[in-house]
Amino acid sequence: MKRLLVVDDVHLFRAGLTAALTGAGYDVIGEAADGETAVAIAESELPDIVLLDILMPGMSGVDVVAKIRAVSPASAVVLLTGSESAEDLIAAIRGGARGYIVKDMPFDELVSSIDNIANGGAALSPSMAGKLFDIAKELLLHQELLRSRKPTLTGREIEVLGLVADGMTSRQIGDLLFISENTVKNHIRNILDKLGLHSRNEAVLYAIRENLITLP
Repeated sequence: MKRLLVVDDVHLFRAGLTAALTGAGYDVIGEAADGETAVAIAESELPDIVLLDILMPGMSGVDVVAKIRAVSPASAVVLLTGSESAEDLIAAIRGGARGYIVKDMPFDELVSSIDNIANGGAALSPSMAGKLFDIAKELLLHQELLRSRKPTLTGREIEVLGLVADGMTSRQIGDLLFISENTVKNHIRNILDKLGLHSRNEAVLYAIRENLITLP
């Protein structure tokens, strides 16, 4: 039997949910009306699942998620809330929440969601699933935009960077490529300007990460 902690500042809602969950076969090991109490109970009781509202006195539910995860890492924290804000959803995911359920979900669907979390899954209200999809879509578009704006280095600049990675000085590179030391330094300066970096080492690391060069 999974052990649950119910956290909500509205007494009637909290009591009603506790009674309903108990009737559904869950072991509700505690209730809390604020974040500080919730964290203390989580630390002492180590519940399997924490049902947590976002809007509470003191710490917000989003802040409580991270604190509960710190004192009871095995606890799956689920936001059970009236907020359908995409910003709250993102903050909850960043904090380590395993679910985000809007309070208007039918009770039988809530039980199914809790069962899914108890079995190692996650839970998300249908109304929030669309928002999560939109967030992922925006993120992909942003990544594509960044890739399209990625600075391009010339073949000579990549060649110079490869020799820098080999540990050669500007003079040695110039001698090898039959160009002046100042020309080599100009290439390196152009590379740093294009990439917005400040040192040869940073430029070499960038080139390796982007598979422009390989270390010998």
